[in-house]
Amino acid sequence: MAKIKMKKKSTSTDMTAMCDVAFLLLTFFILTATAKVPEALPVDTPASTVQTKLPDTDLAIITVGKGKVFFDIKGREVRKRTLEGMGAKYGIEFSEEDKTKFALMDDFGVPITGLKQIIDMKAADRTKANQPGIPLDSLDNQLKEWLLISRRATIDLDDKELQIAIKGDAKEEYPKIKKIMDILQDQKINSFNLVTGTRGKDF
Repeated sequence: MAKIKMKKKSTSTDMTAMCDVAFLLLTFFILTATAKVPEALPVDTPASTVQTKLPDTDLAIITVGKGKVFFDIKGREVRKRTLEGMGAKYGIEFSEEDKTKFALMDDFGVPITGLKQIIDMKAADRTKANQPGIPLDSLDNQLKEWLLISRRATIDLDDKELQIAIKGDAKEEYPKIKKIMDILQDQKINSFNLVTGTRGKDF
């Protein structure tokens, strides 16, 4: 018996719907992604499996690396009030424009006398600037004052205690970290966070 040959037809799939979905997903990821802000003092944090997220406000981050100490405060109004307090403490007058710019800045690492110069820079230039770090010597312990005044500002504005986090480089020598912990303990701060990088759990 003779076989009936079926006429072959070319198959085609309409990919319009798939392209629409792909572009919608791509648009969603682009719009919801947050760009990583360049750090003035990039550090390689030690690895950890802990995944506790730090708060977005009422937080002070002390970054330690390359023998330098940088400071950052989360919360615009707290930053403004802290700058006012530091200006009054050291006899430096900051304008309203300085306070507004400072409120939008990230971490910094200069003595209070050189802070205006950093505030006047563009964001891209700040990350490239050679900042010597915040002094924490016994004769000029400005980190202690930044902590004290920012804690008072947080209590005055938000009626809560400022949380502290230390972000240290994995290769930083222990005495530098110990010095910062001593400053915290002098202010009766015995609870603080250590910022680490994430790594997979050991099995």
